[in-house]
Amino acid sequence: MSDSAQWLGFTAAALTTSSFFPQALKTLRTNETAGISLRMYLLFTSGVSAWAVYGLWVQDWPVFWANVVTLLPAAAVLERKVRASLNSAGDRQRQGKNR
Repeated sequence: MSDSAQWLGFTAAALTTSSFFPQALKTLRTNETAGISLRMYLLFTSGVSAWAVYGLWVQDWPVFWANVVTLLPAAAVLERKVRASLNSAGDRQRQGKNR
């Protein structure tokens, strides 16, 4: 792969990865996950993980690093969403028993 193609890959990776961070940071700061789809984040985080493994496997470093960097906040948001979903399910269950 040419150096130009590699730099284009790193540039594209930086743009798409950085576009993800504002929403992730907002979610982590506010703990507000009501507008986030659990299924979407499960699929997204799984896909990011798979792309990172792929990038490592074929030694495509822009793909690898972009997905490793994205995986960190994606996993953190997913953890917050799972926790909120579990708390919500527990609250609904407790409300049902109190009726």
